[in-house]
Amino acid sequence: MGKLDGKKVAILVTDGFEQVEMTKPREALEEAGAETKIVSPKSGQIQGMNHGDKGDKFNVDVSLDAARPEEFDALMMPGGLMNPDELRAAPDALEFTKHFFREGKPVAAICHAPWVLIDAGVVRGRKLTSWEHIQTDVKNAGGNWVNQEVVVDNGLVTSRKPGDIPAFNKKMIEEFCEGKHARQAQFAGAELET
Repeated sequence: MGKLDGKKVAILVTDGFEQVEMTKPREALEEAGAETKIVSPKSGQIQGMNHGDKGDKFNVDVSLDAARPEEFDALMMPGGLMNPDELRAAPDALEFTKHFFREGKPVAAICHAPWVLIDAGVVRGRKLTSWEHIQTDVKNAGGNWVNQEVVVDNGLVTSRKPGDIPAFNKKMIEEFCEGKHARQAQFAGAELET
């Protein structure tokens, strides 16, 4: 019996994601009993990266235009440089992300993925971490950036880089297991109403 049996997790991702930041958390979620679905603005396949080199291709389970965020219990967002940069420019990806915050559902984001959270308007007043090079973006968006391997803030789990994945996975599973966090929705409320 897995801790996350019966939970459905969306993995929001597109071309250029850091492969290990998707595959390792996905494995951990599935080992804990969750059903995961790759949700992407692209259909067909998406391209993983191993730093600057092309990695493997992965099948998209649900195209973003067909995805219904209310069908998912939690959201996981891998990093990489190109992936979150593409997602933050996609209004439907931002709207999909905002749903989880409005509903108080847990969200896990690693590396550059907080870029998407910034553009979704959900970091103000939150404590989080990210890839070090985007800390100024986090701070400018009103987030309290800290340099720790994993940060948990009322249902939001963030980590900095691939080396943090073991700690990220552990806290992600804990938060996803807890389910909805009322404070997550409260933090998002004022920001998302505008």
